Amino acid sequence: MKPLDLIDAAGDLLKLSRGRPSQACLRRAQSTAYYALFHCLAGECADLLVGGDGVTRSREAWAQTYRALEHGHAKAQCENLGAMARFPSGIREFADAFAALQKKRHEADYDPFGQFSKKVVREHIDTAERVMAGFKGAGVVERRAFCVWVLLRAPRR
Repeated sequence: MKPLDLIDAAGDLLKLSRGRPSQACLRRAQSTAYYALFHCLAGECADLLVGGDGVTRSREAWAQTYRALEHGHAKAQCENLGAMARFPSGIREFADAFAALQKKRHEADYDPFGQFSKKVVREHIDTAERVMAGFKGAGVVERRAFCVWVLLRAPRR
């Protein structure tokens, strides 16, 4: 899954009708903006912990790592301000957006009374695209540490 393809799909949903898109299109676009971040992070976890494209990586290990990312655990880790303070700004901004857009995705997917505006959803799509670029611009050591932080659970004491 290519995260920027999801960004494009979310934008396309806003263009389906002239003027005011339906709430269904706005909800799908809002949800898709979050999923762009989720798949960006899942791909980074797999690439940085197993290896990027190439014959030297195990497809099975890569897929297992990609699928291991859990929405709730990742969000909780992103909201841990004490731990997040040790990461550079590009990763912190990604984490903030990840948590915020996950909340908006839940509203879009599960709140029958939620209302969305084209302007706000467009802002969320733009935010997702911007923070993905900032995340990718952070150093590999910091990105790998963040991937471990959101993917693995600390041992119980």
